[in-house]
Amino acid sequence: MPVNEYNQVIAEPVPNWTSKELPGNVTLNGKYCTIVPLDLEKYCPQLFEAYKSSGDDSMWTFLPLGPFANVDEYIQTWKDCQKGTTDVHYAIIDNKTQRAVGEYALRRCDPKNGVVEVGYVIFSPLLKRSRTATEAHYLLAKYVFDDLKYRRYEWQCNSLNLPSRSAAERLGFTFEGIHRQIVVVKGRNRNTDWLSMLDTEWPICKAAFEHWLDDSNFDAEGNQLKRLQDIRATISD
Repeated sequence: MPVNEYNQVIAEPVPNWTSKELPGNVTLNGKYCTIVPLDLEKYCPQLFEAYKSSGDDSMWTFLPLGPFANVDEYIQTWKDCQKGTTDVHYAIIDNKTQRAVGEYALRRCDPKNGVVEVGYVIFSPLLKRSRTATEAHYLLAKYVFDDLKYRRYEWQCNSLNLPSRSAAERLGFTFEGIHRQIVVVKGRNRNTDWLSMLDTEWPICKAAFEHWLDDSNFDAEGNQLKRLQDIRATISD
């Protein structure tokens, strides 16, 4: 670490850093899915039906919104949610069925410092634990780092939402700590786990994603041969 003229240890410089662009309403094309801007009128009815396939409302327990009585309430909630923000919401389209099976957003966008969070990650049972789900995360991270050239990609979740934290760590996010009693959600206290992925970590994460998604990593029945986190560990060794 460098030391200044006062004998204080200071951070490494970030050479030639400039403010980046805000995320946009882009389309990201993958083998298994396509990421498109969330057209509320077009995709919310499909998403509402996909979420109903879970059979109960447990998927909404740790989210700040939902469940919804009907699709109109769902659409209006998203309209209200997007007001006054720079958040960009995307629908995840299954390439086989051409229907929306999940959604997420790039939120809390800070182009001056190159920081953005993936939030409102809502995957239906048609998407969870699939190659398509992993590809969806790969495509968005690739957009953040390779196209937007951001330095930091964040993930936050309710500290009690263990599946969300586990998913983030599987994808390559690093746990940083807990913000205690940060908000009240649905009348209950929420402690928030914070995780991040940095641009310096992205090359290894990217290579691991691409190795994991390759057909050679799956047997004839579609079962993975190597876990994503194990591939990443091998690359980083």
